[in-house]
Parts: sequence; structure tokens; C-alpha cells
Amino acid sequence: MQHWSVLTCSEEESRVLGRCLGAAAPAGLIVLLNGPLGAGKTCFAQGVAYGLGVDEQMPVTSPTYALMNIHQGRLPLYHFDLYRLGRVDDLEDLGYDEYAEGQGLTLVEWADRMEKSLESSLIVTISGRGESERRLELTAVDSRGEHLLSAVKSAWETGLAAKNL
Repeated sequence: MQHWSVLTCSEEESRVLGRCLGAAAPAGLIVLLNGPLGAGKTCFAQGVAYGLGVDEQMPVTSPTYALMNIHQGRLPLYHFDLYRLGRVDDLEDLGYDEYAEGQGLTLVEWADRMEKSLESSLIVTISGRGESERRLELTAVDSRGEHLLSAVKSAWETGLAAKNL
């Protein structure tokens, strides 16, 4: 299992890291996004959406009450929020299986609230460190996640991310 940890110093840096992930993501990938309330999950998700080519004029918000939003870009982004759910069985009602590993990128906020863990390729855990700093822990679960993590890390470390700030 490949693991990488990065510290961001602003919401915009967290978005840029998400943008790196979205730009490198292949179709059919599932990314689990965890962290406490206010950690910056939706901010990171916005970056993923913009990296996928979603129009930046389109609002990308946490689908806490809708439970799932679809955003169109280079690939569709299936953005789930499981805050209000507690069982994997509840996902069937949302049609989760029809989206997961399909033609887009599936991003699941609050995946750690499930009683049973979901299959995924990459897990991103965000924790707050003061008012604007965030620690993002990215863990690849399979070979597809390892390829994505390597691409994200390379983009971030070579300064491509800094040019997007």
C-alpha cells in the first residue's frame, strides 16, 4: 500500500491538490474522502471537479441533503455524501452500484461513517491544523490507486500545482 502525506496552507492549495487528482484520474476510479466536519472535504472535491474539467462557474457543493450530485467534465464526477447514511445497504437506494466503477470518477465524502468499508482505489483523509492548514493523507488501496497517487504526487512536487494557484 502506497501512502503520501501533504500539508496545505490554504483552501486554494487544497483545491489545487484536488485539481491534480482530477486531472490524472481515469474512469472507473472510486476515491473515499474522510475527515471531520469543516476539515475541507468539499474544498478538495471542488478541486477534483475542476481537474476533471467541470466548469468553474458551476457550484460544486457537498451533496449532504441530495446525497449525490453529478458534475460533467472530461469524465463525469459522481459526488456522494454519506453523512446522513449509516449502512452500505442505504447506498442501493441511491443507485451507487450503477455509478461506482463506471464511466466517471466516484468521490465519496464521509465514507468512514459506513458500518462496512466501501471498495476503493484511493482513500484521502483530511485533518485540520489550525485555521487554514490541512494535512491530507492519501493512501492507495490497489494498483490503480498507486498509479493515480504517483501522478498526483509528481504533479504536486514538480511545481505544476503551484502554477495553478
